[in-house]
Order: sequence, then C-alpha cells, then structure tokens
Amino acid sequence: MTRPDRNEFLHFCQGDLICNLIYKYMENKNISEKRHTLAHLLASVILELYPNTKNTIGPAIDNGFYYDFEFETPFSDDDLKKVQTQMRKKLSGWKEFTHREVTADEAKDFFKDNQYKHELIDEIVAKGEKITLYTAGNFTDLCRGGHVNNPAEEINAKSFRLDKIAGAYWRGDEKNIMLTRIYGLAFDTEEELDTYLAEKKLAEERDHRKIGKEMDLFTFSELVGPGLPLFTPNGTAMRDAIIDRIMGIQKQYDFQKVTIPHITKPDLYKTSGHWDKFGDELFHVKSRESEFVMKPMNCPHHTQIYAAKMRSYRDLPLRFVESTMVYRDEQTGELHGLSRVRSITQDDGHIFCTREQMREEIEIIVNIIKEFYSSLGMLEEGKYKVELSVRDADKNTEKYIGDPATWDDAENILEEIAKEMKLPYKRAEGEAAFYGPKLDFKFKDALGKEWQLGTVQLDFNMPTRFGLEYTDSDGTKKTPVMIHRAIAGSLERFLSMAIPHFGGKFPLWMAPIQISVIPISENHIDFAKEIKKMLAKENFRVEMDSSDQGLGKKIRNAKVMKVPYYLVIGDKEVESKKLGLENRDGEKIENMTIKEVVEKLLAEIKGN
Repeated sequence: MTRPDRNEFLHFCQGDLICNLIYKYMENKNISEKRHTLAHLLASVILELYPNTKNTIGPAIDNGFYYDFEFETPFSDDDLKKVQTQMRKKLSGWKEFTHREVTADEAKDFFKDNQYKHELIDEIVAKGEKITLYTAGNFTDLCRGGHVNNPAEEINAKSFRLDKIAGAYWRGDEKNIMLTRIYGLAFDTEEELDTYLAEKKLAEERDHRKIGKEMDLFTFSELVGPGLPLFTPNGTAMRDAIIDRIMGIQKQYDFQKVTIPHITKPDLYKTSGHWDKFGDELFHVKSRESEFVMKPMNCPHHTQIYAAKMRSYRDLPLRFVESTMVYRDEQTGELHGLSRVRSITQDDGHIFCTREQMREEIEIIVNIIKEFYSSLGMLEEGKYKVELSVRDADKNTEKYIGDPATWDDAENILEEIAKEMKLPYKRAEGEAAFYGPKLDFKFKDALGKEWQLGTVQLDFNMPTRFGLEYTDSDGTKKTPVMIHRAIAGSLERFLSMAIPHFGGKFPLWMAPIQISVIPISENHIDFAKEIKKMLAKENFRVEMDSSDQGLGKKIRNAKVMKVPYYLVIGDKEVESKKLGLENRDGEKIENMTIKEVVEKLLAEIKGN
C-alpha cells in the first residue's frame, strides 16, 4: 500500500483521532520498511565487495538499520564510505522485491556455506513458520518480509548514510563469535537526516563522559573495575550539592536520616521478595561463617529499623531517608558511563504511615519533586509528564506480590491523587514495581531525551511480608503503609542526564566550583586569599588560581571548567577593595563590595 500525501490525508481526517493514529501507524510502518530494505541493500553490497563474507541478520532499528557480518578480511570505519557510495549506485536498479516459499532443505542449500543462516532456518522450522526468501536485484536473503515495493522510487539515495561499525556477539551471547556490525542511519528525507546528524553532533559534544572528563568530575579505573565510577573532588561536590538541595527542601517535613550496612544475609531479600525477582543481579560475599550479599536496594533494610521497636499510631508517619550506594551485577556490555553502573548511589527514602495519612504523604513527596525540578528549570509545561505505573491489563499474578484487592485499592488511590493534584499523567500498563503501583515522573532534557527520575511508590505488601505493626488508638494492631520515594533517583544516572542537559553550565547551586578568584600577579595573591576565605566562610565552593600562567590563560581555564562566576584581582581591586564580578557568559558588574557579591550570589541560589 502506497502511503498517501500527508497534508491531503490529514485534511481528510479533519482532526479525527482514530484517523490520525492510522496515519501515524502508516508513517512508522513505511520508514521501518525503508530501513529494513536498506539493510538488505547493505548486505548485497558487502557480499559483492567482500565475496567471502558471511551475512547473518539485519533488522530495522530506531533511526536506521544494521547488519551483522563475519568478515574474512579486516573491515574498518574507513571502508564505510566506499560501501555507502556503492549502495547509492545500486539502489537505482532495485525496482521491486519478490519472494518465494522454500523448504528447509532448499533454504540450507541456498545458504550452504553459511552456518548462521542454517541456525536461523532450524529455528523457523522449530516454530512451525514458513521459510521465505526475498529478492531485490541480484540479492536474495532469508527474511520474513517488510520492505518497500519499489526501493528505487520510494527511497531517496541521500536520505541514508552508513554511520559506524561495532563488535556484536552472534545472537547477543558472549560465548559466541564476535561479528562486525555495520550501523546505518535512514529517514524519509535528506532534511530529516541532516537534522538528526546535527542533533547527534550536539549530543556528542554534550556527552556526559566527555564533559565529565573536561570538568574533572569522575573517572574509571581498570584496576577498580568496569561500572564502578570514582568521583573526584569536583564530582563529589556536585553530588553533595544535589543531596543537600533535596534535604533542604524536605527538612520542613521532618525526614530523618538513617544509615544501613552495605551487605545483608540472603534471608532479608527472601522475605522481601527481591531474591526471586533480582537474584541474578546480586553480588555474593562470603565470610568465614556465612554467606552475604551486597545490597541492591535499601527498602528491606529500612523495614528492620522500623521493626526494631514497638510503634504507636502517635509515632507515625516515620520518614526515613539516606543517600547510600547499592550494588547490582549488570552485564559488562550494558555498562555505559554513569548512566548504567554497578555501584549506584540512591537518593532513597521510605515513609511508614497509616492509611489515613497516606494521601498527605504522597502529596508531600510530589511537592518535593516539583520544587527540586523547578530549581533545574525542568518543570515547565510540556517538559515533563507523569506515568501512573500499574499492573498488566491481564493482572498477571505471577509478576506481582500481594492480593489483587490490595492492588486495586493502591492503584485507585494513586490515580485519585494524580487527578486531585492535576498532574499530567497517563496510565502505564505493566510498569508497576513487583510490590506496588507508582507515580513515575519523566522529564525531557535539552536534547529532547526523556528520563524517568523522581518516583512515588505505594507498597501495601512489604510491611505485611515483614510483619510490621503499630498499635492504633483503639489498642488494636495494624499494618502500616510503606511509601517508597526517590527525588533524583540514582545520582549517577541523574548526573548522566544533567551534564548534557546543561552542557556543563550548571545552575549556581549545583556547580562544582561556584566562584573562581583570579589574582593577576603574585602581588595580588594575599588579597585574593582574603576574598577566597570570606567566600568560603559563606559556604561557597570557591577556588583560587595562583599559578604562574597569564591572566588570559587563567580566565580561559575558568571558562573551560564552566565556573559560573569569577573575580579578577589586580591593583585596582587591592587598592579600592571593590570587585568586578564576571559570569561565564561575559556579563560583568563593577565596583561591588564583597558583601554585595555574597548577597547577589545567595539571592541567585535561593531564587533557583
């Protein structure tokens, strides 16, 4: 089916929702077919230029396609341009796709020297599916279909390009051979491709690993191990600033800091239900007498602080918070900078309350999330949304702990609160935690990427599993409700979002170095030290550049580090005791006293 002209179709729709959804589906299907067609085209050119290569699989993916090959001769990024040129030439000869059904023996005979295709054929037979071969031009591949009818007419030769190569284990199993994966980008038009490339370049410039290295925020060590980031003084200052900001916001609500160990007996997680759910992600630790595991989450530990003594309804709500590391045995291939690590610093909190207190507690957490992300400028309309994460529509009982009636109650309460607080929410079927439903706050960064960060999770199940109780006003024993809350979530993942979002130009309250004091020469160092001391006394994160470098170099260094403000100290400043405060964008205020500098910066921090 040929996709109709967009404007004509949408005019015909006249705003009809179903009609628009149909067109959107057709758009997505069409670009997916183009991308899958280009994967075939790539394979055909590779086999022509490198005849002894074995082709394996090549699907369409977001933004393009890829194909995996076993090369007999070395292949590198330098070869991509040659292959791309040949693809564009060959495209004009691909006028149609034809296909035919074959038997397993016929298919294996066609791919007689390709063990990868044989494995795929055996899988198709085992599933009882038809085996089909698709042909375009002089190239035939094992395929289920999903191509454009006339590639030469329907695909713009300038709307795609080859992007990069990477290693990929056959079938994603590290026990198998490493293949060469060639990635391609593909869009409907050349303009869409150019737009994507510009966005991709910006994303690369703002890559959190690149900026993190430039600003000396964190590092990794082969001796320590993959997925275990080491935070420098600058990075640690940022982490502390984030936690201090959250603690400052929630101080008015009587949250209490707690501290727990990093290991536990397996029994804790067997009782909570985490053992069966996350057993493969646990790091195991052996002592002389017992076996322990590194904690992958904190909530079970917090239940034991609650359980340490008898509780009355007068004690509730109890609000426990801490910033602590947890550990998960992520696969090496999934690790990526700070966004996927094995040591995870959780901004964690758990509230134990009565059912009557539950609504107010959830509203408190939502307000803390709103205030925190307002200070980052990320709470504007259209920049965030909320997902009410609930069970699967079929209420699959194997995935969740607790009885259905309790789940229905919890989901209804969260939805009522979302409506009452006028949150921009929608239901997300099947996205609930295994112990309860939740409100997940999702924010868009400056690059348009969406991140799930803050969360409120309602839990009627874990308190029951641990036998938690409180004595109510009538003397009866009741089970408290447990509310899980995270504001920034994982600090590592939060920073992997915040670094590219701000491009390193963090709000003043969050910047690792807030002010740089720059003496022009040795004669100005003593006064510069006085200024630094006064700023440090006001709890600013301040540095002084007393190196022998010239003034221009010192200022450039401050700008590379994206320091929000700097003070240049020369003869005029020493004599007048007045300062010129300049920001990283070049704006300057002259003749300020140190008191005025402090008041201005404090006002900016408070305003954010």
